[in-house]
Amino acid sequence: MAFIKNSVVFPGQGSQYVGMLSEYIDNETTFKNTFIKASEILNINLLDLIKKGPKKKLASTEVTQPLMLVADVALWNLISNHINKPICLAGHSLGEYAALVASEALSFEDSLYLVKSRARLMQEAVPEGSGGIAAIIGLRENKISSICKEISTDLDYYVSPANINTQSQIVISGTKLGVNSAIDKCKELGAKRAISLSMSIPSHCLLMRDAANIYKSILQKITLNKPKIPVLQNVDSSFENESEKIKNKLVQQIYKPVRWKDTINEISMLGAQTILECGPGKVLSGLTKRILPDAITLDLDNYNNYLTLLKE
Repeated sequence: MAFIKNSVVFPGQGSQYVGMLSEYIDNETTFKNTFIKASEILNINLLDLIKKGPKKKLASTEVTQPLMLVADVALWNLISNHINKPICLAGHSLGEYAALVASEALSFEDSLYLVKSRARLMQEAVPEGSGGIAAIIGLRENKISSICKEISTDLDYYVSPANINTQSQIVISGTKLGVNSAIDKCKELGAKRAISLSMSIPSHCLLMRDAANIYKSILQKITLNKPKIPVLQNVDSSFENESEKIKNKLVQQIYKPVRWKDTINEISMLGAQTILECGPGKVLSGLTKRILPDAITLDLDNYNNYLTLLKE
């Protein structure tokens, strides 16, 4: 497997699971120490959460977002000295913060503060049980956008595309009423699957606009440096070098769709030969294969894959 020209991508909320990355915790001191440091800063025992769960607590936005950030960064700390400098980085939603840490644009400590604040604001933005999120498989973005626009006759039925993951796997987000109506309409119009997801907040839609406005003031307190490795940001699949422009895109990311399909296509056009998934699970590797069937991917959820990487 070639690692000469690689890109590294970081997963976000939804890739967590009880017991994740346990072999790394048991065998890699550097990895474990990242969790210990973060646990002290956050005042929460992240290693205990991974080991014992419960699953429901891991799915809570205020727990999942910091936990996933730490897992992504812990893996990056392990692999960064064993691979060539990536030609670019990207992260899916919350994973974008891990990419900014890896690029040295953002300190680990500041990233924890930001992600904790981001998660709290997003959790508080919509009353529990009133929001919804669903995956639609088998319909294109323009069709789903049209369905969402037709349904969103008022705020009670608001719904819009949230994650453009592949050509035909798109996540929608909005009010529970809007999402449920969109699920029914998508099935009626030929979707292969249209299923509700167990996420605690309707991310990446206009219901998060107020949270984003508050977050903007929090973000202004943080120093962001010029990335040492280009980071393709979610909102437009391009990278910035100026601090204020990076921050503006981080604010927009909260209420605008994650354009992951475009991001993977851009990584390919930049010349990456291998795309490494740096975090728990293998969701992003699966999406990459659907977008670019011939792409070479390696997920680091599997400890043996990490050992393979060391031999390259």
